[in-house]
Amino acid sequence: MSRPLSPEIDFNTPALRRHRKGRAFKNKLASIGIAVGGLSIIGAVLLIFFYLLYEVAPMFVPAKVELVNQYQVPVTSNETLMLAMEEQAEVAIRVRKSGEVNFFSVSDGHTLQTEQIPLPGKISAFDINTQASRLMAFANNQGEVLLVKHNYKVTYPNDKRLITPELSYPYGEEPLTLFENGKVITNITLRDGEETMVLAAMDDHGELHASRYLKEVDFLSEEVVLEYEAINLPSIAGIINQVEIDQTMRWMFVLADQRLLHVINLEEESLTQTITLDAVGTITSMNMLLGENSILIGNSQGKISQWFMARQDDKWRLSMARSFAIETQGSSNKIQAIASEQRRKGFFVAGENGQLAIFHSTAHRTLLDEKLVDGEIEFLSISPRAKDLLIQTRQGEIYHFKVHNEHPEISWASMWDEIWYEGYEKPEYIWQSSSSSSDFEPKYSLVPLAFGTLKGAFYAMLLAAPLAIAGAIYTAYFMAPALRRKVKPIIELMEALPTVILGFLAGLALAPFLENNLLGVFAILIVLPVSMLVFGFCWANMPAKVRHLLPEGWHVPILIPVILLSGWLALSISPSIEIFFFNGSMVDWLNNDLGVSFSQRNALIVGLAMGFAVIPTIFSIAEDAIFSVPKSLSYGSLALGATPWQTMIKVVLPTASPGIFSALMIGMGRAVGETMIVLMATGNTPITDINIFEGMRTLAANIAVEVPESEVGSSHYRILFLTGFVLFLFTFIFNTAAETVRQRLRIKYGQL
Repeated sequence: MSRPLSPEIDFNTPALRRHRKGRAFKNKLASIGIAVGGLSIIGAVLLIFFYLLYEVAPMFVPAKVELVNQYQVPVTSNETLMLAMEEQAEVAIRVRKSGEVNFFSVSDGHTLQTEQIPLPGKISAFDINTQASRLMAFANNQGEVLLVKHNYKVTYPNDKRLITPELSYPYGEEPLTLFENGKVITNITLRDGEETMVLAAMDDHGELHASRYLKEVDFLSEEVVLEYEAINLPSIAGIINQVEIDQTMRWMFVLADQRLLHVINLEEESLTQTITLDAVGTITSMNMLLGENSILIGNSQGKISQWFMARQDDKWRLSMARSFAIETQGSSNKIQAIASEQRRKGFFVAGENGQLAIFHSTAHRTLLDEKLVDGEIEFLSISPRAKDLLIQTRQGEIYHFKVHNEHPEISWASMWDEIWYEGYEKPEYIWQSSSSSSDFEPKYSLVPLAFGTLKGAFYAMLLAAPLAIAGAIYTAYFMAPALRRKVKPIIELMEALPTVILGFLAGLALAPFLENNLLGVFAILIVLPVSMLVFGFCWANMPAKVRHLLPEGWHVPILIPVILLSGWLALSISPSIEIFFFNGSMVDWLNNDLGVSFSQRNALIVGLAMGFAVIPTIFSIAEDAIFSVPKSLSYGSLALGATPWQTMIKVVLPTASPGIFSALMIGMGRAVGETMIVLMATGNTPITDINIFEGMRTLAANIAVEVPESEVGSSHYRILFLTGFVLFLFTFIFNTAAETVRQRLRIKYGQL
């Protein structure tokens, strides 16, 4: 009997063809969607990268100047004593040796106004306090000094700006008498402050005199009254060439014989130091940098050195911080003039044959060095905003240049090298972007911020990594499934806790608690592991009928009382130990006996708080990786005689190692980019100190703190974008390294 033929299945029916077409369309649509999504993510990351680069790139553009106008000096007779511009760079002032003051238009040089200084006799010396203060001192051949200030009144008739220059006499039109016997003043130095003014003058016999004037405001007239006080200066040998006084009016710098620089303490009226400048070369120019704390000394070889007072061996000493050089033409290029900017630590230097160089002291950066004019430069004048430059040559020509020099404060050296800042004992890494003083020297070292970022992440991972990985191992492999279904979601819910809440609790609750119970916290780190080991040993040696009362994988609940009792015991015994070993306070012992500074908000607080925030991330990914290891591998290992612990170490962990490593790197990335916890729990002190009891400032926290107060487009603003760029690179490097290691681990252990 023949078997009946089985019915043939038709796979080419209209319904199946429509089904296959639908599936193909969905597959194609999914492929396109995945590709578009992936490319969009890559594009978004690249857009962030290039936007950060776009904001950062202008900081490294060199300076350039553009000639705008050229004309003859408005009045050519008599020697020029000073050339300056007002805020808008529309009106310039030229002071002549005859005592005549000419105000002229910067754009075309035509004279706007001319005034005569009301000082009897012949002008024999001249000085200006600072270009920003606009206070000038005129001395005559009768021992008298008149203080004059040039001001500019801005009005808007017919909606057009009009600048009207004028001279004022803040201390009266009556000259101050420095020499009663009517000696000729051949050199005058003025330094004016809020409460004190110092005048240093040299007579025609080469003797140096100094006078201090204390200021008092008359209650009725509100005029400033000067009280004279003589300063007894030590004798200076040789021919005095130039005298400068620092901003604090404590130090006087006297250049003698073009080679000896004497430092005089005006408060103690004594000679503190004498420096021989033979190694520097023949001095051709000396000027004060913005802030009047640093001296710029130019020589005949085209070199400029910066000097300021710094503590060395508990004594104040004049020290050379750094040097600059202009391009030499032939054997030498003598420094003709030095002009400092009024709002930044930059300065312009004139060499021979019309050469001009622009430098920035803190950044130790040469921004421009080229020949600009024909002839020898006699005077340089920089506008207050440093966007306009006037050059007067000895041939009577004035050149007006526009200066494009937006971000001279930034250089790779100023960001990543140790910098010797004014008044500091030695070069250091410092971040200090702002100050209440207008002559502040910005400090933009990124080293403390990068160090703080890595320091905070290190201490956070030191706490989080062992706890999270050990917890993931136990939960995924040893814990009972029913208990795992409760524990894992609870730990993952911890990740939803806002970090601002963690930072708030860390700063206001954890930090004071840790300060008051520092020894107790360290005691917990010892008592808790010992208690758990002792309890585990005791449990393992209990009778089997007792141990079997607790189902396998349900051991965690009985450890909770042990943990709580251990913590209570450590905190209870710590006061007695603290009294016996540390005189009642471990914090004072650290500060006074060990010399280890303790700040209430420190890296330990960050490690605890940020570690708590990172634990759920590492735990969740690592637990999934361990739990996803095929059961056939562990069953096979157990069947071959391995213990559960050997199976975990030799089989499960190697197989899950790519996922565990990814968990650690993702946790590290979160710790590096964390903002609110470090912002609220560290004190935000940008220092490079590995001390766990000191605070720090991270790159992310620095951006959050300072972006709201930075001026858009300023150097401060752009360097904050640079810190974001550095943070972006940190994350990119960590992720790239993590992916590389993960792929190698997958290849190595993927065959198990």
